[in-house]
Amino acid sequence: MYDALLNFLSSTGFVGLTDYRIFVMIAIACVLLYLAIVKGFEPLLLVPIAFGVLLTNLPFANMMHPPAVEVTPYSEEAPEKAPFGATLVPVDQEGAPTKVPVGQEETATEYVVHTEKPGGIIGYLYKVLKTGLLPALIFMGVGAMTDFGPLIANPKSLLLGAAAQFGIFLTFIGAVASGLFNAQEAASVAIIGGADGPTTIFLTSQLAPHLLGATAIAAYSYMALVPIIQPPIMKLLTTEKERTIKMTQLRTVTKREKILFPIIVTIIVVLIVPAAAPLVGMLMLGNLFRECGVVARLEDTAKNALINIVTIFLGITVGATATADKFLTTQTLAILGLGIVAFGFGTAAGVLLAKLMNKLSSTPINPLIGSAGVSAVPMAARVSQTVGSKYDPTNFLLMHAMGPNVAGVIGSAVAAGFLLVQFGN
Repeated sequence: MYDALLNFLSSTGFVGLTDYRIFVMIAIACVLLYLAIVKGFEPLLLVPIAFGVLLTNLPFANMMHPPAVEVTPYSEEAPEKAPFGATLVPVDQEGAPTKVPVGQEETATEYVVHTEKPGGIIGYLYKVLKTGLLPALIFMGVGAMTDFGPLIANPKSLLLGAAAQFGIFLTFIGAVASGLFNAQEAASVAIIGGADGPTTIFLTSQLAPHLLGATAIAAYSYMALVPIIQPPIMKLLTTEKERTIKMTQLRTVTKREKILFPIIVTIIVVLIVPAAAPLVGMLMLGNLFRECGVVARLEDTAKNALINIVTIFLGITVGATATADKFLTTQTLAILGLGIVAFGFGTAAGVLLAKLMNKLSSTPINPLIGSAGVSAVPMAARVSQTVGSKYDPTNFLLMHAMGPNVAGVIGSAVAAGFLLVQFGN
């Protein structure tokens, strides 16, 4: 009885609470849960991410434990079959697996037994995440929920979405210059400036998977803080007169234009940056579901059931990558700092280009809509409306800001594709 009790106690997670970093990560998970549940900061993603952080750092839970293969000797000659649940693999004299021609298996005299050991359930989800599938499916759902009409009605707003990506490339240079990151890691950090969580996850999973937890948490945290981060930058770079500029009403966009838009954008963007196809292609497919009017069931699935299921898997898996040894590093602090720099420069670049366009354009452009060029849809557009309405309650900028806002989604996906081509293996 005593031995049984001792064995049970030695198998509990309490025995593994020997590293102070475990307590730090548990505290971080609880803080993230507080921000999501109590403060309402991006709860749909911060709740599963925070719980993933909690699960992966509890001792002996092994939620992220990868599947493994146990290799043991097997000396019988020409065995007829492997032991149950195992595979016999012929090896050479040095023990390395070797190929035996089909029909000549009996000529192989040395074997080893490969027995598969199952991994943790999140470990299997992580294998899926590394393929880039989950962020692409998120983009399909976003496309099904997004109206590209404001962008079609005012194509010039595409420039504002492109300008907001300036923060990505400036931060990339800074990250490399810091000496803390190589090119692949710097690209994964810089993409945070696009204020697009799925894009950050997609690129980081391809270039620097070990930074996935830190970059994803930074990206979604800054997305949630858009109403706090952006207004001071917007006010600093604009005058009160510019903030009260009223823009002319957008023209009505036809159904034909809305149907052709995702098809044309897919062709052009994928021909220019083929590596952006997974994100841009899925985004435009979801939008085509929305606009074509003949696949209501697919549209409903993409923007409801599918995106909700994928969000759960994506969030908990990303959170589970934030183990203490990978998260509590100097790099993580640098990622948090560089991420907000990238976001700030992206916001500033959009506002400054909008100011320039206003001076060159025959129709008035309120510079506040330039801040919506980051792809935090529709939060960044709402911030433009909120700041503008404080100076003139009759000024309605929301639909005008939605143009650069959805353009920012496309822009961040293109930027991710470009970085993947330049620094991918």
